[in-house]
Formats: sequence, C-alpha cells, structure tokens
Amino acid sequence: MKEQLYTIPVNEAFAVPCECPVCAMRHRLKENAIEFTLGPSYMEDDVRMVTDNIGFCTEHVQELYGRQNRLGLALMLKTHADKTIKEIEKLSKGYKPAKAGLFKKKEEAASPLTAYLDKLSKKCFVCQKIEEVFERYIVTVFYLYEKEEEFRKTVRGCKGFCNEHYRLLLEESPKQLSAGRLSEFTSDLNEAYLSGMRRVRDDLSWFIDKFDYRYADEPWKNAKDALQRMMTKQNSVFYEENAVQKQ
Repeated sequence: MKEQLYTIPVNEAFAVPCECPVCAMRHRLKENAIEFTLGPSYMEDDVRMVTDNIGFCTEHVQELYGRQNRLGLALMLKTHADKTIKEIEKLSKGYKPAKAGLFKKKEEAASPLTAYLDKLSKKCFVCQKIEEVFERYIVTVFYLYEKEEEFRKTVRGCKGFCNEHYRLLLEESPKQLSAGRLSEFTSDLNEAYLSGMRRVRDDLSWFIDKFDYRYADEPWKNAKDALQRMMTKQNSVFYEENAVQKQ
C-alpha cells in the first residue's frame, strides 16, 4: 500500500489486556500526543503557530495540566490568549447581534465573531495529533485482517470492543475489505462484541451482588474491576486490566 501502515502498534494494541483494542490504540496515540505537546516541541515555531491558533479542548488541557511541564503549558496558553485577544478585538468592532427567528438557521444568524468562537471551541492541538494517525490505524486493522490469518485469529480471540469502536469498524469494513472477507469479518466482529459484552455484563451483575450481605463471604470471581471494564465497553474509557487477586 502507498499509505503508511502501522502494523506494529496495531498488533501491540490487540495484545493489551483490555476490553477494546481500538481504545488501547487511541489511548497510546493520546499519550504520544501529550508527550509531544509538552516536550521540546512546544518551543518550535511551527508547533507554537498551530497551538496559538487552535488551543486545546477541555479534556486535553486538563490532561496537560496534570503532567509535570506547567511552564510549557503556561507559555502555550499565554500565546494562544494573545492570538485570541487579537482576533476578538478585530472581530468585535462594530459587532451587532443578529436577532434570529424561531426557524432561522443557525448558520444564517452567525456573525464572524460568533463563527470564530464556535470554530475555536471545536479545535484542539492534541485531538488533531491523534486523528492524524488514528485513521491509518483503522485502515491497518483491515489490512491485517485481509492479509494475515494470524491476525484474524487475534480478532476472534480478543475481549471485544466498546460501543463506539464496534460501530466504527462496522461502518468502515465495507470500504476496506474485499467481498470475500467482509462477511467473515462482520461475523467475527459481532461475535467478539457480543460475547465480550455478555461476559462483562455477567461480571458486573456479580459485582452488584457482592454488595448484598448474603454474598459477602463469596469469592469475587472476575468482578472486582467489572465496573471499570463496563465503562470501557459503554463509554470508551480506556482501562488496562491489572492482575486481580482472586478471593
């Protein structure tokens, strides 16, 4: 393929002990993007030009704040504020709020000022870094499934997928797979998703039962981290499973 393939990180993601290997892929990309953003790169002109223009989303600015490089974040937020103030000063001159009718389209009522603010709220440097590669990861999943029997076995043997990435793989599979592989992939995907969801649902049921005094002395079985794992299944909250002592 002409485009770059990411076979190593995709295979590594499917080896991570978690309830959705695609969540594992995205989590690693996020960690890489955070490290890049707070590394020496924040002093480079081309990087600062982008962060000055688009800033960060709520989720990722909190992630950046939680890391060690507070000075780097402060410098980026300060120059982003400089850029934002400059643009708002220019766009707010002569601003007159448009009175939108009940059925008037939002786009028709938007001024350059509100359009700029709307665009600003939807941009994030870290999100952009993630999306640059994530799409190629998904293409690589299908490439490996098409070409390698070992990877097809890996998909069949994985713990399933979260709702969001199950949907993504279903939607993308007709675009990426040959007709001969498409039906096989859909069957494997459905089975992996449903068996994984049922398994975690049953673990969560036992987790709930353990709060009943009648089951207090019963073993936890596989339920200790069932809540975190169901959060992965339903909400794509990445959780890498640790060794849990069986009681």
